[in-house]
Amino acid sequence: MDTDKTAGNRKGRPNYPADFKRPLAIEACAPGISVSKLAQQNGINANMLFKWRRELRADLFEPVAPALLPVHIQPATTRSPSLHMAEPSGMIEIIIGDAVVRLHAGIDAALLQLVLQSLLP
Repeated sequence: MDTDKTAGNRKGRPNYPADFKRPLAIEACAPGISVSKLAQQNGINANMLFKWRRELRADLFEPVAPALLPVHIQPATTRSPSLHMAEPSGMIEIIIGDAVVRLHAGIDAALLQLVLQSLLP
């Protein structure tokens, strides 16, 4: 595993990136795993790995950059000429798990924030 550590603020104290620390901390939480052996295999101090494991359990790790989600653009459907409804000027559809959120032009930003927060874990 590539550590890609950078120099810390004091000599001899490297700063490991979160994408190196997080998988090791997760692995250290697995039942039956020897934290000391895992640390030794990855060339780090066991006490440091114990600390990372505690931070992971307390949800104190640096936030992970959100993954980009795919965006699919579909052509607008045409309406029957007999309908006398005004066409919306635009619509965004967001699919989160089983939920589908359709946003029409002019949506209130506070309402949008409330809806999206209720859908996210």
